[in-house]
Amino acid sequence: MAPLGFLEVVLLAGVAAAAGPYSEYILAPSSRILHPVSVYKVNGTVTGAETLLDGSNNGTGSATFDGISSVTYDFGKNIAGVASLRIGDVDADQFIGLTYTESSLWISGEGCDATADAGIDEALWFDPTGPGEYSVSREHERGGFRYLSVIHNTTGAIEVEQITVYFTPMPHYQDDALKDYTGYFHCDDELLNRIWYAGAYTNQMCTISPDHGDALIYLGVINSTQLGNETGPNQWYNNYTIANGTSVLTDGAKRDRLIWAGDMAIAVPAIVVATNDLISIANSLDSLYNIQNKTTGQLPYAGKPFFSTYSATYHMYSLIGVADYYLYSNDLSYLQGKWDDWKLGLEFSLGFIDDSGMMNVTSAADWLRFGMGGHNIEANSILYYTINQGILLGRVLNESSTLLDTWAQLAEGVKSSANRLLWNESVGLYHDNETTTLMPQDGNCWAVVANLTDADEKNTAISSGLANRWTSVGAPAIEADNAVSPFISGFELQMHLLAGNASAALALMRLEWGFMLNDPRMTNSTFIEGYSANGDLHYAPYTNDPRVSHAHGWATGPTSTLTFYIGGIHLLSAGGMTWQISPALGDLRTVDAGFETSLGSFANQVNASDSGAITGMRFTTPSGTTGSVSVPGVSGSLKSSNGTTVPLTNGAAKNIAGGTWTLVVGGNGTATSGNGTATSGNGTATSGNGTATSGNGTVTSPSGPVPYTGGAGAIGTSLLALAAGVVALVL
Repeated sequence: MAPLGFLEVVLLAGVAAAAGPYSEYILAPSSRILHPVSVYKVNGTVTGAETLLDGSNNGTGSATFDGISSVTYDFGKNIAGVASLRIGDVDADQFIGLTYTESSLWISGEGCDATADAGIDEALWFDPTGPGEYSVSREHERGGFRYLSVIHNTTGAIEVEQITVYFTPMPHYQDDALKDYTGYFHCDDELLNRIWYAGAYTNQMCTISPDHGDALIYLGVINSTQLGNETGPNQWYNNYTIANGTSVLTDGAKRDRLIWAGDMAIAVPAIVVATNDLISIANSLDSLYNIQNKTTGQLPYAGKPFFSTYSATYHMYSLIGVADYYLYSNDLSYLQGKWDDWKLGLEFSLGFIDDSGMMNVTSAADWLRFGMGGHNIEANSILYYTINQGILLGRVLNESSTLLDTWAQLAEGVKSSANRLLWNESVGLYHDNETTTLMPQDGNCWAVVANLTDADEKNTAISSGLANRWTSVGAPAIEADNAVSPFISGFELQMHLLAGNASAALALMRLEWGFMLNDPRMTNSTFIEGYSANGDLHYAPYTNDPRVSHAHGWATGPTSTLTFYIGGIHLLSAGGMTWQISPALGDLRTVDAGFETSLGSFANQVNASDSGAITGMRFTTPSGTTGSVSVPGVSGSLKSSNGTTVPLTNGAAKNIAGGTWTLVVGGNGTATSGNGTATSGNGTATSGNGTATSGNGTVTSPSGPVPYTGGAGAIGTSLLALAAGVVALVL
């Protein structure tokens, strides 16, 4: 393991903060030693299987396997790590094995769910010669599983006294600190609360030791055209070094366990608002820039071993990653150290702009969507966004105004050409390129997210057009054979909110992420890579269904969206030195959100009436920062904790100093919070004013801060402020 770098030492000082409010929702374990919580299935003759469950006896008991038999144990949620069996009495010549799966669909006595393009993964076998502890090798830590099957395939008998799994994600955290989040979220919809925390846990599952990436031993050997019976159960190893440092953010817990910049565009903001695990993010970005072509500027499609594969979009996601890291970390030295490579990377992308004024995409590699190429709307929207990020970074670094002006002119050319050549006025959506009538989910979402659109009416039309496509299980990506891609749907959430349609964003969360969280074939704790628009657990880019990852960071979009957009805490410059508070509650009535940056704590408590009018708000931002407030339609003023009063003008106020402020509502304010009326394409999931349901029962009243109603001070804000003070003392 590589020694800690200076950045890691500094950042680790804040890792062990006390668990914050609403910690009962946190799915991360309180200890790294885990035991199964229930018996899912028993085959053959097994006596005492239930005695090995988690309980007062620390999972110690006696389960005797007699003859050919097995037990499938359920850990109750997706976990990861190194499994061990404590063996008691054992006859001669006994074998006992383990198989793993994330989904109940792939429970098997033959092998595990898959990590290769075809077939399944092999079982792991022990040949116990007597009582004692038997553990799988560290290279056989399983990155994601909810179900562990213990299989006895010989005559005779063997006694198992204990089953344990050592939880390996988040390796840089202390063993008892996995639940110590620096951010929180709560609202009056239990499903949305569960979704926020499941997203946070998914990213924890995807954060691993850099020495335990997927070895990819069948890369180029086994392909997706092969059938399972052609490959047999495949060997698998997680012993490939993918980065330096103590931890690294990967795409998926089970697979690929590699570094993909596109996935980080969704995962990183979700991490920031939950655990603020900047160390793992920096290590991942460093690994990509370490293998950049320093002559051409080309960044890899993914980290090792994809050194030379080019993707127009993922190349730019690596550039966006640095901009995001600087925004959330406020680490100017990190940005300065990357700047020359960053400029080289942007110039590489700009070299693909042709006479049309847009980028001509020459590589099909993307997020596994089909038909990438030409003057693609997704790629050109991302290019427009990336150029503008570069301009912002360049201003921070006092870059040449001549260069920044050139970038600005190229960006405007991309925007003008895309709107002239690709917009379909009659339908209200962008074409994928000039040669097709396909109007993709990815490009239309990114056009709004990137501000490529040139009229608010286009944003409204895209929001309505994509909402009308929804099925009963989510938003289909027609550019990927109608697969439901939680990755692209994460950008769709942002798109609806930027279009002023908060209710559509909330409805999509309940519809798509509610399906992922509640369906019995899922892990009910982490979010899947993708599935079919009809609800089948088949992801169109793959032919091998057991291969699909059920813990994928690119599926965690709601976690940051609920904090940034619904809670309304927007960071406008590095670390939140400037900010905006602009909640959009949609059909929610209470929201309580908060997180930390290096500058301190950000928190906002908001509630609204049944008609959607904001009736109370209290927010806290760090001392020394400044920002603005936007609550359209609300009349009144803001009152600080020191008695200062600032009037609202048309629901807005500027140049607000950091601190704690309370909204004093006055006059006839009738503001609604994102009062959209989007409905799904088949009428099964509605949004709007108070009509959407949470999908999993009644709202509970957990311990922790009560959402602000205009009364006494906010407990959550106080806790975060206290935690920030402790960290400051340590530093």
